[in-house]
Amino acid sequence: MTPIAPHAPTAADVLAAAQRLQGVAHRTPVLHSGMADELLGAQLFFKCENLQRTGSFKFRGAYNALAQLDAAQRQRGVLTFSAGNHAQAIALAARLLDIPALVVMPEDAAAAKMAAARSYGAQVVTYNRFSEDREAISRRIAQERGMALIPPSEHPQVIAGQGTAALELLQEVPRLHYLFVPVGGGGLFAGSLLARQALGSSCETWGVEPEAANDAQQSLRSGQIVQIAEPRTIADGALSTALSPLAFALIGQHAEGITTASDPQLVQALRFFAERMKTVVEPTGALAFAGARHGGIELRGKRVGIIVSGGNVDLARYARFLSD
Repeated sequence: MTPIAPHAPTAADVLAAAQRLQGVAHRTPVLHSGMADELLGAQLFFKCENLQRTGSFKFRGAYNALAQLDAAQRQRGVLTFSAGNHAQAIALAARLLDIPALVVMPEDAAAAKMAAARSYGAQVVTYNRFSEDREAISRRIAQERGMALIPPSEHPQVIAGQGTAALELLQEVPRLHYLFVPVGGGGLFAGSLLARQALGSSCETWGVEPEAANDAQQSLRSGQIVQIAEPRTIADGALSTALSPLAFALIGQHAEGITTASDPQLVQALRFFAERMKTVVEPTGALAFAGARHGGIELRGKRVGIIVSGGNVDLARYARFLSD
């Protein structure tokens, strides 16, 4: 198994990732909603990574990491573990770079996400998230096959690539007062903090995670990584039980704070996106907006950036969210 690079990512790594991703990743649109502005009494700018390749920001980090593998490692292949979005991203990036890929996914992962990973050409191995250790399974297979293990958050070039979403938003919409970012394993949040640093922005940057999975919030408050039991929330892209150490180091040093959103608040946000903005967003992708709306942070009169992290949701499940 190829070891993970030991160094922490930097603001310069985010800028380099942006160059590497030019012409490969979509420069996703920034949308505006007058109704959202009225609800919060602020100006909101939505960075729509639900319109990114594979339907989420994860493609940015996956491609940035895989593009830097040497020829020998590309031939042996890559492996990751993911509930869905990172799996799809690794699968597509590997196909574009002609690299064999294997993804370890929970057996109850969203069917659309699992089907997409397979359609991009990856081999899928499933496990029971409540009784098996996905990282142990991944390490064993990677060791046996000599594959490079590219985890969803604990990899400097994955984090750097994820940060390019916030970088683009901050470039397109200068003078933001606040930026809200979904938090699962912490890679997107950590990368967004580096993007802010790269551009010399002074906007307050807040993470938002599910109320039932607030390990990152607990970790930031305690000053050390807190691991929780396997959470249950509709935000299936934020089911991590602990922050990655690389992400935690950056978040602990640079973040203003982390707030949470409940499942009912996420459903409310999904309905807003569908009814008012005519766009499909997955529950995890709605975290930042729900956190800005309900997190108790005074935003009136401010310019606020919202990272909409993804739009991969089973249509039957999505219909239930909208109709319940």
